[in-house]
Amino acid sequence: MKKHNFSAGPAILPHSVFEEAAKAAVNFNNSGLSILEISHRSPGFSAVVEETIQLIKELIGVGENHHIMLLSGGASSQFYMVPMNYLDPTDRACYLDTGSWSAKAIKEAMKFGHVDVVASSKEENYTYIPKSYLLPEKAKYVHVTSNNTIFGTQIHEFPETDIPLVSDMSSDILSRKLDMERFGLIYAGAQKNLGPAGVAIVIMKKDWAERAKREIPSMLNYQTHIEKNSLFNTPPVFPIYVTMLNLRWLKAQGGVSAIQERNLEKATLLYDEIDRNPLFQGTARKEDRSHMNVTFLLNNESLNDDFLTLCKQAGIENIKGHRSVGGFRASMYNAMGIESTRALVEVMQAFEEKYG
Repeated sequence: MKKHNFSAGPAILPHSVFEEAAKAAVNFNNSGLSILEISHRSPGFSAVVEETIQLIKELIGVGENHHIMLLSGGASSQFYMVPMNYLDPTDRACYLDTGSWSAKAIKEAMKFGHVDVVASSKEENYTYIPKSYLLPEKAKYVHVTSNNTIFGTQIHEFPETDIPLVSDMSSDILSRKLDMERFGLIYAGAQKNLGPAGVAIVIMKKDWAERAKREIPSMLNYQTHIEKNSLFNTPPVFPIYVTMLNLRWLKAQGGVSAIQERNLEKATLLYDEIDRNPLFQGTARKEDRSHMNVTFLLNNESLNDDFLTLCKQAGIENIKGHRSVGGFRASMYNAMGIESTRALVEVMQAFEEKYG
C-alpha cells in the first residue's frame, strides 16, 4: 500500500532524492568513499556547497548582491543569531506575533534589545494574520514568520516598509515566488521544502550584512560564515548534500513557478472539500489559509479516532493535528503529489457517507 505522509516535518522528499542519497551513502561520486566520511574540505564536498548555493540563488531569484549561508542548528538558532548580530541594548526591533515560532523568536530577541510586538493574533489562537498595525520609524528590522505550520496560516501580502524585513520562511521557502529584494534577511530550516533536518539556510543582502558590527562569538557571527563560505567548522555534510539533490529535483520540475501552481492545486482541492463537507470545518480564516499546512476539525470531535482509523487504512500517515489546535493537519510541501491530496479527500468523502 502506498503511504501518504502528511507530516509537518521532517517532511517527505522525492523518492528519486532518497535513491540518489542512498547511493552516495555507500559510494559518493565513484570515489569509493561514503558522503558520510569524506572531508568537508575536500574538492568533492566544496563542489556540493557551491552547487547548493548557486541552485538556491537561481531558484529563489537572487543575484550576487546576496550572501547564502548553510548553517547548523536549524531555524531556531536564527531566533537568537539575528538579534545577536543586529540588535544592541538601545536598539528596537519589530516583531509580528502569528504563532508558536514567532513567539519563540520574540522571546530570544528580548534578550538583546527592545522588542515591539506590533500586532498579535494570539487572542484568537493564531487563526489569522494581523494586517492593520503601525511600524516605528527607527526600528532596526521587522521580523515576520511567513507560514505557521501549527496554526495553518500564511502571509500572502508582506508588510510595505522601508525598514529591513526579516522573515522565518522555514515551512514555505521555495514553494511560491516572492520579491526577494524586499527582504534584508530570510532564514529557513531545511526539513520542510529544502532537504532533511540538520541544516538551516540564511539568505542576506550584502549591504545588510555589513551593518553587523558587534563583538560576538565567532560561531554566532554571520561574517564568520560569509568569509569562510559556510565552512568555518565542519558543517552538516549529509543534509547539505541531500538538500543539493532536492534543489536539482525542484529545478527539473520547472522551478518555483511550476511548483507554486501544483501547491495551489493541492491546497484548493483540500480546502474545497473542507468547505463542502458538512462534517468538517477549517480553523484558519479563509483569506489567511496556508497552502502548506491545512488545519481542520470535525464538527463532532467524538469521531476523531474513527476518522484517524479510516485514514490509517488508506495509508494516510501523520494527519493528527498539533495539540495547540486539535483536529487534523495536512502538510503538503513541494514533494507531495496531488494523488496524496486526492487520497485524503476520498477518505473525507467516505467518512461523510458513513457518518453524514
